[in-house]
Amino acid sequence: MDTILSLAPQNVWKHFYGLTQVPRPSGYMGPVQNFLLEFAKNAGIEAFKDEVGNIIMRKPATPGMEDCKGVILQAHMDMVPQKNNDTIHDFEKDPIETYIDGEWVKAKGTTLGADNGMGVAAIMAVMEDKELKHGPLEALITMDEETGMYGAFGLKNDSLKGQILLNLDSEDEGELYIGCAGGVDLTATLQYQEVETDPTDIALKITLKGLRGGHSGLEINQGRANANKLMVRFVREAIASYEARLVSWKGGNMRNAIPREADVILTIPADNEEELLELVKYCEDLFNEEYHAVETPISFKAERVDLPKGEVPEEIQDNLVDAIFACQNGICRMIPTIPDTVETSSNLSIITIEEGKAQFSLLIRSSSESMKEYLATSLESCFSMAGMKVELSGSYSGWNPDVESPILKAMVQSYKEQFGNEPAVKVVHAGLECGIIGSIIPGLDMISFGPTLRSPHSPDERVYVPSVKKFYEFLVATLGNTPKKTK
Repeated sequence: MDTILSLAPQNVWKHFYGLTQVPRPSGYMGPVQNFLLEFAKNAGIEAFKDEVGNIIMRKPATPGMEDCKGVILQAHMDMVPQKNNDTIHDFEKDPIETYIDGEWVKAKGTTLGADNGMGVAAIMAVMEDKELKHGPLEALITMDEETGMYGAFGLKNDSLKGQILLNLDSEDEGELYIGCAGGVDLTATLQYQEVETDPTDIALKITLKGLRGGHSGLEINQGRANANKLMVRFVREAIASYEARLVSWKGGNMRNAIPREADVILTIPADNEEELLELVKYCEDLFNEEYHAVETPISFKAERVDLPKGEVPEEIQDNLVDAIFACQNGICRMIPTIPDTVETSSNLSIITIEEGKAQFSLLIRSSSESMKEYLATSLESCFSMAGMKVELSGSYSGWNPDVESPILKAMVQSYKEQFGNEPAVKVVHAGLECGIIGSIIPGLDMISFGPTLRSPHSPDERVYVPSVKKFYEFLVATLGNTPKKTK
């Protein structure tokens, strides 16, 4: 068999396959919630949906392990719906088509959903297995993590009884995460009245695509290009040198994904068309030269389109372009005590300018609350100077590491005994739900780990097959060696 059902461990891969057949983009949770409840019913597992839509399952301890600390297995049910421009796929109807490429599992032109489907599949495998040894178990499968961690935010502090939380949403096997970044969403908006285009002008649509994109936290340190930040370099020069005027801008579509594509519509005097096309070709060559070691070939093309009736007023256009050019994007600061780990960053994720409204969306991340506030204020100042209204929302706390954690010590020792080497202990520059859950249920002993994934939040998402077996075996061993309750 050349399908993922043939892969080991089969009890994990069969559940992941099941998840690929159920639509579960963020914001569309009904089918996967029903799928999980039906699974629990068939497996004889207590399960219910809480007030916000999280699925909670419970399984009693196996005989002789009743005095172990209760463990909460945690993952999220939703996936990021991203697809290539030439891929036809409806994330609310169509299954994810998977295939095996050497030692990796990938999807055909879409995100795979291994983030966090592999974690959910592992939980399902544990919950249905009647041979495993473990203490009291609970599963918390949260909804809409990718769009704002709404499931975690809506969790009630009396919903769970465990003392240990194992978050299965990390993406490098052999690494244990004991801390994460917090974050806040920034939205800048501006209403304007369009002005009429010059009827003697022509209109061109400029399209940038082919970037790798990726996770705006985990891969913000990879030096990948941001489609909006590349596009603004071209647009500013087109306005300054070729009398271009901005009609519309569409770049990026997910708050937590590095934008892979962008397009703008510009009007220009007909006499300047040839020179503008030369600028397009120059920028394509320049961007490919600058990013040849990081990106796949970047496509930057222009095509004639019908002349629209309206465009952005010149002064507002210039202010918006200056703000896009000036705003901080990417790494702002590394953790001083852990120099190879990002502390603070921003991602200019979505830009929409059209029909009298401009809206910019950014996700700011930091493991330092003070630096998160500093960067948010800096970006707020940038957009305020352009006359935009700025709102901050969805702020969530980071997770402060505890190097003396009992479950950390137990897991480090267990991993060394299983695989002959110690796991790396790290802090991740991403918004794990641990920070939110830990603030709602104080005192939880938390660790995050998982199999090896690459390029989540993009159609290049893939999972490393050998890592899934190690991840699951380590999870099983951890459950069999859970620390005892303190008396």
